[in-house]
Amino acid sequence: MNASAQHPHEGSSARQGWMGVLARATAAEILARLAEAPALPPHRRLRGPETGLVMARGRQGGDGAPFNLGEVAVTRCSVRLEDGTVGHAYASGRDARQAELAAVLDAVLQDPARRAAWLAAVIEPLAAAQAGRAASQAAKAAATRVQFLTMATMR
Repeated sequence: MNASAQHPHEGSSARQGWMGVLARATAAEILARLAEAPALPPHRRLRGPETGLVMARGRQGGDGAPFNLGEVAVTRCSVRLEDGTVGHAYASGRDARQAELAAVLDAVLQDPARRAAWLAAVIEPLAAAQAGRAASQAAKAAATRVQFLTMATMR
């Protein structure tokens, strides 16, 4: 059993980071990065991939009163590597391949000996692409910003 299994909270913020990147990536994007990475280790499915619905909650008004916005499809998967490391993934939508790839990568990234290589090959390029898309969307939104003269002079 590896060290991550003995200390589940060790490096949890790093794990949250790579899981967020994998959740936002499509299966095609992950597969494109895996083409240039080492081969994924063999794994066994523990759960799924399976798709279900979760209730998305929102908040409204000045007091933040909660309300049910609607249901969102989510796919989850759990896998175990041959060394006993367990990986989990949840992804919005119905892409079973994305959830399984994310779960395998979660398990692989928990091994400190392999983490740096996998971060450089898969996670960092995906994160950079996602940051680029976010910056592009922010620039488009900023171009439509309206500044009212009366509001600007009141301050």
